[in-house]
Formats: sequence, structure tokens, C-alpha cells
Amino acid sequence: MLERLTAFFGNPGGYHTPLPEADASHAMGALLVRAAKADHTYLVEEIAMIDKILARRHGINPVAAAKMRAECELLERKMPDTTGIATILEHAIGTEEKEATLIALWQVVFADGVSHDEEDQLLHQIEAVLGVAPERAKELQAQAEG
Repeated sequence: MLERLTAFFGNPGGYHTPLPEADASHAMGALLVRAAKADHTYLVEEIAMIDKILARRHGINPVAAAKMRAECELLERKMPDTTGIATILEHAIGTEEKEATLIALWQVVFADGVSHDEEDQLLHQIEAVLGVAPERAKELQAQAEG
């Protein structure tokens, strides 16, 4: 009896969230989540910023943005290699979108008001995969900060 109750409340109806397609939109969202978690915390300010960015970038409402973020969180957990996620973007989007993605990543990092070395290292790794020159990356970081 206890096992049935535990099974029922643990996953009512046996619902399973499928892994989203690793397309450019979800890869970008997964990188946003990865950037938020780089300092080993995942704060409400960062989550709100991710939802805001997803809504703005994809022209969707806040509920759809939150749903997309949940899909991106799942993709982020299932794809441990940051370079692999960033490579999806590197091949799928142009220079302008790459730069917009880096600004968005820095906005997520800055959302909690605290800077960590882990976040800087992660974003510099992503910048390199996307092929953004270090000088231009610094400009984008400053743009996101201001």
C-alpha cells in the first residue's frame, strides 16, 4: 500500500517530460541555465532573467517562456558538455545572434549582483566556441553590465 502511494505521489500518472530537441533556441536556453548555475546556485533573479530573455528573444508570453526554460533546464542537465551545447549555436546562428546570445548570458550572470570566477570562465569558454574575439567579448560584457 505504501509503495503504491509513494509511486502515485512521486510521479502521478507516470508523466515523463521528454527531452527537447537540441535546436538553437533550446541550446541557447540551456546555456543561459548553465550560466546561472555556474556559481553553484540557481537564484530566482537568474530564473526571472532567463524567462525575460526567452520571452523577448522568441516573442512568447511569460508562461510559454517559463515552460521553455523548464525544457532548457532538462536539456542542460542531460548535456554535460558546455562546448557541445555552444557548438550547436556556433553552427546555427550568425554573428549578430552570437553577440546577442553573449549579452544575454552576461545579463543572467549579472542578475544576482555577484560576480564569480566560475561564471567568467564559463562565458569565456562559450565566447571561444562561438568564435567571438576577446576584445569584442569584453565590449559585449560591458554592454550587458550597463
